[in-house]
Amino acid sequence: MAVVTVTALSLPAISEAASNPRALSFYHTHTGKKLDIVYGSQNRYDPRALSKINHFLRDFRTGEMHPIDPHLLDILSSIRREFGGQRTFEVISGYRSLKTNQQLSKKSSKVAKRSLHMLGQAIDIRMTGVSTRKVQQCALDMKRGGVGFYGKSNFVHLDTGRVRFW
Repeated sequence: MAVVTVTALSLPAISEAASNPRALSFYHTHTGKKLDIVYGSQNRYDPRALSKINHFLRDFRTGEMHPIDPHLLDILSSIRREFGGQRTFEVISGYRSLKTNQQLSKKSSKVAKRSLHMLGQAIDIRMTGVSTRKVQQCALDMKRGGVGFYGKSNFVHLDTGRVRFW
């Protein structure tokens, strides 16, 4: 098991970040586990909370962990706030190891061979009580990274790469 050391990091200069705690609620669709966590406040990220998130969003197939980009968490937090601040993200995929990504890309042409999931910069989610179309539109309006819509599988891909959509 990898040990991840995280130092306190500054939050981005987003107006609500200065005063509001940054909280997320997750339910992992493959493991059945839940995580409710405050990962930042007072313009700082909480290193212990980030470590818990890294563990929660690890590759559930291999157990490998990788640091999750805090800016991805900020995108999720902003989306959550837009829908009332109490909703849970249903996680389909967080971090993916090279091995897992290669296996998935052999099964589907929709899996990128150089996926940002392998860098901890992408997540596939749904949000309880909100249509995936509304989540997609909210993320598109923010223009803070990549947004993919997978209607048949009912999830939205979010990442911290360049602004783009599919």
